[in-house]
Amino acid sequence: EPPVIIHRAIMGSFERMIAILTEHFAGKWPLWMSPKQIMVVPISSATNDYALQVKQSFHQAKFFVEADVRDLTMQKKVRDAQLNQFNYILVVGAQEQEHGTVNVRTRNNKVCGEKSISEVLELLSKEREEKMLEGIMGQAKK
Repeated sequence: EPPVIIHRAIMGSFERMIAILTEHFAGKWPLWMSPKQIMVVPISSATNDYALQVKQSFHQAKFFVEADVRDLTMQKKVRDAQLNQFNYILVVGAQEQEHGTVNVRTRNNKVCGEKSISEVLELLSKEREEKMLEGIMGQAKK
């Protein structure tokens, strides 16, 4: 009898698919696929506690979120978040803390302005659940 060879290339096709997606999105993953979804950036160390509260709110909503509480300038933190391809950067300062809001930026440096935490949670949850390829806050993901 002739020998029978069974061949399966599950990992090979999986790796090819990841490569195709990475090339297609140029590393700028849509929110629902991104391992780096949200970065919370406090303007100064005085608002670090508020930044951590905001982080916790988004974490409870099942987002991948980090807070950059390092002793660097806000501009440096925002630039680092952009280079690390976080989909959204939430900047918080004394004014945002007083109003219970965040200032939303995209990784493409589009400033979306001050929004309430609940509004941002609602919009980003919708973007994630509907698996949108374009950012709901005007973020072009090519």
